[in-house]
Amino acid sequence: MERRNFFKYLSMNAIAAAFAPSVLASQAKDKSGQLTVKGVNTYLRSLYDVGEDSVDRIIIGSPDTRVTKIGTCWMPYWDTLKKAVASGVNLMIAHEPTFYTHFDLNHIEKDFGEFPMPAREKYLQQAMEKKKWIEEKGLSIIRSHDVPDILSKIGIPFAFGMALGYSNEDIICSKPYYNVYRIRPVEAGKAARDIASRLLEFGQAGVAFYGDEKKMVSSVGLGTGAICDPIKFMDLEADLRIAIDDSVRTWTQTYYAMDSGDPLIIVNHGTAEENGMRLLHAHLQEVFSLHEVIHFNQGCGYKWIS
Repeated sequence: MERRNFFKYLSMNAIAAAFAPSVLASQAKDKSGQLTVKGVNTYLRSLYDVGEDSVDRIIIGSPDTRVTKIGTCWMPYWDTLKKAVASGVNLMIAHEPTFYTHFDLNHIEKDFGEFPMPAREKYLQQAMEKKKWIEEKGLSIIRSHDVPDILSKIGIPFAFGMALGYSNEDIICSKPYYNVYRIRPVEAGKAARDIASRLLEFGQAGVAFYGDEKKMVSSVGLGTGAICDPIKFMDLEADLRIAIDDSVRTWTQTYYAMDSGDPLIIVNHGTAEENGMRLLHAHLQEVFSLHEVIHFNQGCGYKWIS
């Protein structure tokens, strides 16, 4: 099976196994039967109760705006938003922040207030220019972060495992945000190369490896996004751990791996979470079938230059 079709097959079958279209989808419409931004946000939040103060909310745009076309993406880069608007999208559902800080505009002054000048001025100016452009284009943005991170079966860590060729049936132990998968016994270096080949689909040309390449491994542990700290799931006793570049320090986790020989792989944050957003996109296609839902592929967040 062609790799692209393989991932589509995985995505759609994972969705079918995890969800049936919810009756709550009908509640996403206003009194006249039109789908609204507020309704879509309410539906997304209904998938799992993450409580408050969650970042899953309408980031920008009127809650009462009627949705014409939906977009999904991992990171709402300005360039991605421009492509979305050009495609007729008026609601973007993104996993990560729009305005460079975890709580977006809610905490932007507070978070950037600690920046030295001129960094504070530059970041705030960029955020305000982006905000003005989004408003002028009539684009609404919903952030769906906490819910996909914790969802079972198709959530971010589960989707990452699927992207690496593992199934939910391969999970031998887990806890919220972390899974450990059984694999065929293999040298850690060979396992790393296999993982790297899978990640080509997501624009990552290789992985960073620390530890003993010759060590035999029969289980792989991984986690969710920026909280994927290998220290935090060491209790799950995976032979080979995968961490995200946003979650490790070279003087701690990778240093330990080098000294101990315990194999550790580092991948890009966007690479690890892209498939989760593809699965969410597939689910929204099914639930809001009367509206076009477009996914904007991203994957690895940086360009490989060699």
